[in-house]
Amino acid sequence: QVQLVESGGGLVQPGGSLRLSCAASGFTLDYYAIGWFRRAPGKEREKVSCISSDNVTIMYPDSVKGRFTVSRDNAKNTVYLQMNSLKPEDTAIYYCGTDCTGEDPFASWGQGTQVTVSS
Repeated sequence: QVQLVESGGGLVQPGGSLRLSCAASGFTLDYYAIGWFRRAPGKEREKVSCISSDNVTIMYPDSVKGRFTVSRDNAKNTVYLQMNSLKPEDTAIYYCGTDCTGEDPFASWGQGTQVTVSS
């Protein structure tokens, strides 16, 4: 069964850090670009990172640039999103998927992990 599972979310104070994991089972992540998206209540979905299958192309929107870092460990079949200097506006459910456009109907997505940044 093809599955992606996010983990690592939680409650953190402003300025804190979290590392999210996106673990794959049933298939190999090596061949896929992986996108991290987030959705906050009342807001549209936002892409927060994309890493190509060969790690050559990595993108971040201005809202997280310099604070978020995406990486992959193919041996563990896992992609990570390191989030530093977190702000309350980073509060959202974070999802990973085998798609960086968010529009691929055949992409696999995880169930999401909640990140809450609050004092």
